[in-house]
Amino acid sequence: MGVLITVLAVCAVAGLVLLALSLRNVQQYEKGVVFRFGRLLPDIRGPGLRVIRPIGDRMRKVSVQTEVLGIPPQGSITADNVTLTVDAVVYFKVIDPVKALVNVRNYPAAVSQIAQTSLRSVIGRADLDTLLSDRDHINAELKKVMDAPTEEPWGLRIERVEIKDIALPESMMRSMSKQAEAERERRARVIAADGEFQASQRLTDAAATMADTPGALQLRLLQTVVDVSAEKNSTLVMPFPVEMLRFFEHQSRDSDDESDGRLVRRSDRHAALSAGAVIPEPAIPAPLLARPVSLPGERAGSRAEVARERRDNWPTRWDTEESLNG
Repeated sequence: MGVLITVLAVCAVAGLVLLALSLRNVQQYEKGVVFRFGRLLPDIRGPGLRVIRPIGDRMRKVSVQTEVLGIPPQGSITADNVTLTVDAVVYFKVIDPVKALVNVRNYPAAVSQIAQTSLRSVIGRADLDTLLSDRDHINAELKKVMDAPTEEPWGLRIERVEIKDIALPESMMRSMSKQAEAERERRARVIAADGEFQASQRLTDAAATMADTPGALQLRLLQTVVDVSAEKNSTLVMPFPVEMLRFFEHQSRDSDDESDGRLVRRSDRHAALSAGAVIPEPAIPAPLLARPVSLPGERAGSRAEVARERRDNWPTRWDTEESLNG
């Protein structure tokens, strides 16, 4: 009786051990692939508690989550002969667990090698400006190049490829910084010149408006005085009034007209003398003839002789003609 109980106990323990060996727990993000004596079974076990044969069956669990794989920095030469170092990151997932286990060994390492090769190939066909300005195009081309050898043969799907960083040589970075600085300076000069042009147009319009309305210039002058006085300066310098400038301008014009008239009269007199016209001799002032001046010590009887001498020395018409012709 005791031997029978012992046998039954041993059988129960063996059954529990076999049952424990035959149970497998598959997570929601996993797929189970069963090999029986090394032979692949067609059924893929889904998530949950699964039972397999404890002897001869072996289950491999494959994660179907998106995996992130970093690509080490790769030195390459672009199409325009610029040496640089590029590193990237790859996002992929398993869509066929059977192919991922059967067709390739250690598929993460295989994806890493494919990514490095594809990255160097794509960088060698692109120039530096495209790498720096059109990252989306480079990423799409990398994804396309990596999809061909991985999706159909290996059961892997490349979801996304991103270039993380592009390391340039120091000399190239200095050249690019100088180029960018020159471009910014050019834009600043163009903007400043455009502003000056617009300001000159506005000032021209304002000057035309003030010229049509003289009172506007005076109002502008008063506004300028108000703005200056708002700063509480101890000394205020007033500009010269425009009306006084205009008054002096009119006076100068009148004086110029008078001088022009005198010149015209002189020219007319000269023309008359040249034509042989008779110009009347200037009359001798009556006081000089009637009341001759006596000098100290001079005799009174010689007054008539002094008056006669002065009359003889008075300029005649011929003297006037000679002075004008000279």
